Parts: sequence; structure tokens; C-alpha cells
Amino acid sequence: MSRETAGAARVEDAVLTRAAQAGEVAALGLLLERHRAGMRAVALSLLGPGPDAEDVVQDAALTALRRIGDVRDPGAVGPWLRMIVRNAARSLLRDAVPVRPVDEGLHLPSTEAGPEQWLEQSALRDWVWEALEELSPALRLPLVLRHFTTRVTSYERIAGVCGIPVGTVRSRLSQGRAKLAAALAGTADTAHGDTARRTRDSRTQARETLAAAESGHFGALLTERWSPEVALLRGGDRVGGGDLLVRAMDGDVAAGVRQRLVHAVAGRSLAVWEMDIVNPADAPGHCPPAVAWLMTLDEAGRVHRLRLVHPRPLQAMDRLPVL
Repeated sequence: MSRETAGAARVEDAVLTRAAQAGEVAALGLLLERHRAGMRAVALSLLGPGPDAEDVVQDAALTALRRIGDVRDPGAVGPWLRMIVRNAARSLLRDAVPVRPVDEGLHLPSTEAGPEQWLEQSALRDWVWEALEELSPALRLPLVLRHFTTRVTSYERIAGVCGIPVGTVRSRLSQGRAKLAAALAGTADTAHGDTARRTRDSRTQARETLAAAESGHFGALLTERWSPEVALLRGGDRVGGGDLLVRAMDGDVAAGVRQRLVHAVAGRSLAVWEMDIVNPADAPGHCPPAVAWLMTLDEAGRVHRLRLVHPRPLQAMDRLPVL
């Protein structure tokens, strides 16, 4: 590429990046198409041919959507996109979490940012969640687990949660990303919900739920706030109702087990609470060290489907069922 051609490409990248930062969906799509070949080349050089390389490129596209406002040199967006792919591929090779949650709130602008950047970040987060709500539950849940949680991100774990093969997870993530792109375009000019407020409210609800459990009022809280038809699921199968959860929680609390909220995210139809579990000193193996509450919400915002997932396995999990 000649110096003149490279200069023209840099100018066009800068124009598209500024437009994408202003919220233009088409501009972001053009940027990704312009640099997809370079992004894919980086993934292939690190991971070799196969689904992992394709997945990393698709993950990088969602990361770019979330973080396009971070680009300080719009003309250098190409190297920035390739860096995202490189970091994701290296994380995958280290068997670490390959993506950071999209809704870390976590990913806030620096203290030097002006109010327009704060508004931009919040509007982008709300826009993404509005688009997610347009997807079917079968496509929405894998995407939320992959990109919005901190511990339930691997294909194997998502497969266990959803009760589907790993290959189906890959397929649903691919379909979900494609439909999300279309939904983003379709919701760009519509009113978006306040995702930050929903997440703050969900964190409060999580802490109140844990406090009720520790004070012996867990069952009363579920009766008051959760759907009377709440179901505990393992994969896609119902294994019990609220009474099973109450018995398990009351038994663990009586044994000295405590849960501590470490991450929460919530939309209109889905909420996730990720907890650390603190076991009593005399029974350090009583429960796994962590649990994620994956909750489907009804139209009133009440929990009516719950899956409990232990991201880190333990030999014996008799007290709190793996759901």
C-alpha cells in the first residue's frame, strides 16, 4: 500500500470511527468489515484454523461495540481492533476468561471524561441491552453468559447451563451475534431502558435476598417478591420449585455458609447475580467456592425461572444442587 493510499485509508477510518462513537451503527459495521480480514489474520496466526479463531473475531466485534468510545486516535482504529483480537486469543490460549463482561459498569470513563462521554457510555450500554431483548430466549441467554458474566463464559459451562451440546452453543452464539447486529440497527433510534438503574436495583435486591436468608426470612422474601410459579432448572429441565431452594438455602445458612455478591447485571427479562461462597472454618468444603444465580424474569420483573451454576467444580455438591 502506497503512502498516499495508507493516508487516505487512515482518514476514512477516522471519519468512520468518529461516526461510530457518535452512535451510528452503519459506521461501526463498515469499520468492522474494512478490518475483518486483518482481525481474522491475527486470530489465525495465534489459534490456527478452526472455530476458536472465528469465535475470537466475533467476540472482538462485540468488544469494539462496547469500547469504541475508548479510541483516542480514530485513524489508528485498525491496530486497535487487531489488538483486541490478539488479547482475546492469548487469553483463550492461557485458558483464562476470553472476554470481559460487557456491562462492567464498571467500564466507566476516566475522571477526566466530560459529561458527554458519560452519557455516551450509558446510552451505548442501554442500546445493547435493548437490542438483546429483541432476541429469542434461546439466543439471548448464551450471549448474556458469554459477554455479561465474569465466570460463566466458557462454551462448556454455557452448554451445561442451557442443557445443549457445545456445538450448539457455538451455533447459537453465532446466530445471536448476527441477530444482535440487526437488532442494534433496528433499535438505534428507539427509546432505551435505563440498564444502569436496573443493575443497581438488582444489586440491591441481591443483597436484600442474602440478608433475608441470613435472618431466617428467605422463604418469606421469595413469597413476597418472586413468582409463585418459580421453577428451579437444571439445563432445560425443571427439578423443583421455590420450596427446594428455600430448603437448600436454609440448610446452608444453618451450617454457617454465607454468600457475598461480586457481580450483577440485569435487563428486562434476565438477571444474573454472581456470588462468592464463604464456608465455615470447620467445613471448608461444605459448598463450592462460587455460585451464579441465573434468573429469568416475568413481565412484572419477578423471578420465575432460576438456574444455579457453580463456575468452579467441587467434589461434593450435596447441599446446594447444581442446576
